[in-house]
Amino acid sequence: MPTFLLVHGAWHSGRCWERVVPLLESAGHRVLAPSLTGYGDTAHLGGPGVGLDTHVEDVVGLIRAEDLSEVVLVGHSYAGLVVSSAANEVPERIAHLVYLDAMVPEHGESAVDVMPVTQRLIDLAVRSESGWRVPPPAELPPPLGLFGVTDTADIAWLRTLLSDQPVDCLRQPVRLDNPAARAIPRTHIHCVGAQPEGITRRPVPPVQPNGSPARVWQLPTGHDCMITMPAELSELLLRLVP
Repeated sequence: MPTFLLVHGAWHSGRCWERVVPLLESAGHRVLAPSLTGYGDTAHLGGPGVGLDTHVEDVVGLIRAEDLSEVVLVGHSYAGLVVSSAANEVPERIAHLVYLDAMVPEHGESAVDVMPVTQRLIDLAVRSESGWRVPPPAELPPPLGLFGVTDTADIAWLRTLLSDQPVDCLRQPVRLDNPAARAIPRTHIHCVGAQPEGITRRPVPPVQPNGSPARVWQLPTGHDCMITMPAELSELLLRLVP
């Protein structure tokens, strides 16, 4: 059975998948949802030395340590950069790449290239007292909420998961120079609820790098669909495996 490896986005921790994990496990799959370095139970490890490269090492190290194969590698938001570079390192272990409302980079690009609005976050962090901390965004009025989450209880819970983002996560480039990684099938899942101003999504090319037609699915909700629509998200993910 394929293993699902769920990689959270900026500011979050692995706990954001708590509503999805049991649904995938109940279908017989092994599911891993780690917290990347600097978040959740490793928040104390966050610092100016943590960046995108650190998080790629987190994911690749976990895949190798657990000797995983046939991995459905899911990257949410910023983690689109992480899973892209991780798949570049161990393509033989990845069965499917899923970009969940995620940044989708080309070789050598950083978060700023994919989503230019992140330059504002870098500038604020560099000018701050720490020089590296990017704090979570503020809650916005409905229907935007906090990462698209609008339920009061859910927002309160979500706040307990959030940590500052190290600025080098947004500045370091991805490495996508392994031709074998181009053969990995991809699926894009877009959250098509309300979007904050300045957030734009790159169009998905009609053909995947492996030559197959693009696969793009939509969920009618905000950015953190694993919180707002866990059952619907799990149903889509399970469609990707036998």
